[in-house]
Amino acid sequence: MGTLLYAKGVFINRCYDELNQSQPELIRGIHRDYVEAGAEVLETNTFGANAFRLARHGLADQVHALNLAGARLARAAIPKGREVYVAGSVGPLGIRIEPLGKTSREEARAAFHQQITALKEGGVDLLIVETFGYLEEIHQAMLAAREVDPSLPLVAQVTIDEEGNCLDGSSPETFTAKLADWGADVIGINCSVGPVAMLETVERVRAATTKPLSAQPNAGIPHAVEGRNIYLCSPEYMASYARKFVAAGVRFVGGCCGTTPEHIRAMRSALSAAGAKDGGRGFQISTGAREPSCQVTTVPLAHRSRLGKKLAAGEFVTMIEIVPPKGTDATKEIEGARFLQSVGVDAVNIPDSPRASARMSAQALSYLTQQEVGIEAILHYTCRDRNVLSMQSDLLGAHAVGIRNLICITGDPPKLGNYPDATAVFDVDAIGLVNLVANLNKGLDIGGNPIGEPTAFVIGVGANPGLPNIDEEVRRFEYKVEAGADYAVTQPVFDAALLEAFLKRVQHHKVPVIAGIWPLVSVRNAEFMKNELRVSVPDAIIGRMARCPNADAARAEGVAIAREMLVRIRGVVQGAQISAPLGRYSAAVDVLEALGSSHRAPV
Repeated sequence: MGTLLYAKGVFINRCYDELNQSQPELIRGIHRDYVEAGAEVLETNTFGANAFRLARHGLADQVHALNLAGARLARAAIPKGREVYVAGSVGPLGIRIEPLGKTSREEARAAFHQQITALKEGGVDLLIVETFGYLEEIHQAMLAAREVDPSLPLVAQVTIDEEGNCLDGSSPETFTAKLADWGADVIGINCSVGPVAMLETVERVRAATTKPLSAQPNAGIPHAVEGRNIYLCSPEYMASYARKFVAAGVRFVGGCCGTTPEHIRAMRSALSAAGAKDGGRGFQISTGAREPSCQVTTVPLAHRSRLGKKLAAGEFVTMIEIVPPKGTDATKEIEGARFLQSVGVDAVNIPDSPRASARMSAQALSYLTQQEVGIEAILHYTCRDRNVLSMQSDLLGAHAVGIRNLICITGDPPKLGNYPDATAVFDVDAIGLVNLVANLNKGLDIGGNPIGEPTAFVIGVGANPGLPNIDEEVRRFEYKVEAGADYAVTQPVFDAALLEAFLKRVQHHKVPVIAGIWPLVSVRNAEFMKNELRVSVPDAIIGRMARCPNADAARAEGVAIAREMLVRIRGVVQGAQISAPLGRYSAAVDVLEALGSSHRAPV
């Protein structure tokens, strides 16, 4: 509320709560903006509407009127037929209470009681006592709330520092236990820090209680720019953390300072299209999908494509990446596919605008490759550029023209590419996309409605064995398999030990894993992989590339490293996906030749 009021020209020295009376349409309009963005709970503009804070503006006698108006304005902003709840916002008093200040506990409780009484009269559906840094003060607010109406749902939220502690030093384990004992229906954290530190604290809170949790982070830590506090977290970034909060067990997700309707729209989109699954452990497209009215037989993996047949038979598969051109002429790519088919490569892997670059449609190149060459294409399909309706349309169209092999990935955000101002969609992430495709394979659309004959996609997913937070990567891999993944392709592997450790952790899933292999072309390429793509590249590899005297030597060394890696991991994976940097398909084949004819043998 404060962020938007400031953006609309209201000076920071104004009493924002007083605007409920002097500029009601302004407040109602802001509420309406959040409703239109998809908010399901509106907080009243009453955060500071207590006697102590209002007294600074000479408005101590307006507590009842401003809170009553705040509740009614929020209610009036909700269109008929929309299920949106009004939460009475109650913030700290802005003074210290005993034993740290001169205001007694009884005086503090009386101030909260006065405010909450007016909010209840205004018709709020629940109360949020929020942004408290001192447990004794939030205790008095909670006592007052229960005195006014013990049945009114109560969300109790504290603010934390970067270590996860309240401003009075209370640890997450301490404040969680106390808020639960004091009768909170929902325990949460708001304001404070950005999403990362809050997520870490939420995980500790989750371990300490079974009560529902809430999380409303700021849109990052504010940065002072020309006298203003600017919050730098993008809507897409907040949306990605909304999913992480739900995965950690949070059930009330929102934002605090700096969170605009655009942030809420992105968060709502990310969550509504991928409803929480198994208590927040993953995401799926629709909950309670209906079974088709007639019996539909899912096509077995071995019958979906030639790639599916080899995967089902346990044979070693080979695929080489062909990046779409930046223009309309795909001659080089088609000829490259023809060359790869001639040397026995099983399929070509076609990425979807990698690094958020603008290129020919990967789907179009997949179709051209299959039609003109006859080699199977593996279509990368990302969540970045499409909502779920477009995804379903694209996928049905791809299936109709003969594309059967997919790799479902979330996609690089536009800010990484050459058009940083382009918007992203991210209705779902890779897990939600796998659910969508798996439903199509069962003959169901995103709403669980029958589509007739089911699709027959071979569903691939990505995996990164070299991430520092490998526990999270393993969890995501498990969610993807549970959602319906048939196989996985890893990020480029330069550290065989990391890959082997990852495979041991996921071996019980019995899903074929294809190793990514990348022939480095320079030491800068190696450093880019390590520092910007989060690929684990050992210092020894970087050292080998750095010692190359010229570009030709560097490319040769990169091929040698890739061949060594392929031979090393041959026995623990079911295939190799080899990249062709700068379109050098012959270099990719040089790597593949390290296996001789052994890649035809079953695993």
